[in-house]
Amino acid sequence: MGSSVEQNILVTGGAGFIGTHTVVQLLNEGFRVSIIDNLDNSVVEAVDRVRELVDPDLSNKLEFNVACSVLRLSWNLQNREGDLRNKGDIEKLFSRQKFDAVIHFAGLKAVGESVANPRRYFDNNLIGTINLYETMAKYNCKMMVFSSSATVYGQPEKIPCMEDFDLKAMNPYGRTKLFLEEIARDIQKAEPEWRIILLRYFNPVGAHESGRIGEDPKGIPNNLMPYIQQVAVGRLPELNVYGHDYPTGDGSAVRDYIHVMDLADGHIAAVRKLFADPKIGCTAYNLGTGRGTSVLEMVSAFEKASGKKIPIKLCPRRPGDATAVYASTEKAEKELGWKAKYGVEEMCRDQWKWASNNPWGYQKKP
Repeated sequence: MGSSVEQNILVTGGAGFIGTHTVVQLLNEGFRVSIIDNLDNSVVEAVDRVRELVDPDLSNKLEFNVACSVLRLSWNLQNREGDLRNKGDIEKLFSRQKFDAVIHFAGLKAVGESVANPRRYFDNNLIGTINLYETMAKYNCKMMVFSSSATVYGQPEKIPCMEDFDLKAMNPYGRTKLFLEEIARDIQKAEPEWRIILLRYFNPVGAHESGRIGEDPKGIPNNLMPYIQQVAVGRLPELNVYGHDYPTGDGSAVRDYIHVMDLADGHIAAVRKLFADPKIGCTAYNLGTGRGTSVLEMVSAFEKASGKKIPIKLCPRRPGDATAVYASTEKAEKELGWKAKYGVEEMCRDQWKWASNNPWGYQKKP
């Protein structure tokens, strides 16, 4: 396959939180990158910042196809270019250039919203992905790194979670990830030339060390860290802590938080593995640190990093939330040669740098 300079990677959902950080690392490693994103939970400004972070002479290696139903962008694409649910959008992309592999981030990811509106999740996550597979097959691009999630372990019988555990999801969001894993396994079994890596993320947090890109969810955040960050900058009055009677050290739920830059590097390792290993088949890897941190421990680490007091409100548990989930990371270490480098301190430090420089995310203050 030659060196990565020749390799063209399509990144779906590349304007999002994990997408932007991975695109930075791909470009730094010499890959060529195209992004497709419908901007459902992201903004064009994020991609501009990626361009600015990577050497200016590399910025021409980044091609961005974006939905502009509302936005009239200077590069004047047609309406809605960039939604995987619209086969024509993907077709247009693949007919214009050859892709060596796809990193597939695009999808909705809020557990609570999925419980309230499962159809929206099936439409977005399932149909978009099925369309993507169809077009990839048609253009003979049969390598994919897929964003799966630790939610496929449900409420695990024991921890740490190992890749060969029985899978069961506890909410519609988690089920979309589980269904899509099953679809990937079926496609690869029927057509053995496919190489697919399923990356089960634990809880991605932090931001690029520059403080220029980070997580910027629309509306009230669903995840702990952006919520803490919005309290710290004064956008929200207090942090709701869901569940304070779990059988854990301090009563709050325990999760495996992973720095988004470690996660981005995990995708680089996965792409390299796809190119190097014709026998990879369809294989799942956990991306986490292998350590559990409780919600209240995370709050206190963030208070230390930011010098701000985070007022909290103890709330009842949320339905579908597991007590403690953290990863076994041996398989990724052994087979991908990847291991998380950063701890909770760095996660909070980088998250705070992003938050304090961009209190309203990518927007100017409304």
